Amino acid sequence: MQQLVLDIVPTPPPRFDNFIPAANAELVQAVNAIATQQNPEPQLYLWGDSGSGKTHLLQASVHLALSRNNNAVYVDASELAAIDPSAFEFIAIDNVERLGAADQIKLFNLINHMREGHGRLIAAGLIAPMQLPLRSDLTTRLGWGLVYQIHPLSDADKLSVLSRHAQARGFELHAGVADYLMRHWRRDLPSLIAALDSLDHYSLQTRRPITVPLLKEVLG
Repeated sequence: MQQLVLDIVPTPPPRFDNFIPAANAELVQAVNAIATQQNPEPQLYLWGDSGSGKTHLLQASVHLALSRNNNAVYVDASELAAIDPSAFEFIAIDNVERLGAADQIKLFNLINHMREGHGRLIAAGLIAPMQLPLRSDLTTRLGWGLVYQIHPLSDADKLSVLSRHAQARGFELHAGVADYLMRHWRRDLPSLIAALDSLDHYSLQTRRPITVPLLKEVLG
């Protein structure tokens, strides 16, 4: 039954307008400015725990750059070997702590290339640049530009967002339903919102009120 949630309402694509900044407002503004060339600094490094929103922001920044007719690409560290970085005006590289030896050299050269005025880069990892298990000359270069730590939303922040989202859809999200969803579904906000949308759709489809038993039925 768990697949029902994904079948009814897919997780929305990562965009700036569906990212909740909370304590990360300055960071979001900085990422946006790099993607839109509104900041002369060509490079930004973003770090934080898994699930904190790094990938969302990287993919949102690439979408924004593409919407402005820039040649832009999002790549996971495992995919860097398959592309020619010099072919892009804007690159977002995720999970840099996983870079192999050859790709570390590739990123080292890319940073040098971009800092000579040939494009922009946003990179992301789990930890701060100087703590990364990479070549020391690369970690130094990753720290040359803007560096931000992303702070995950608190449970209170997520509950507040979910409650407002439910009100916008025309129903009240009771505390017991919200608590069960937070404990038994994926913790990232886009997935929680998608689940809530699915629950609302299923409630209307079956003509049953939104309750914990109905949520259990949807989530399996």
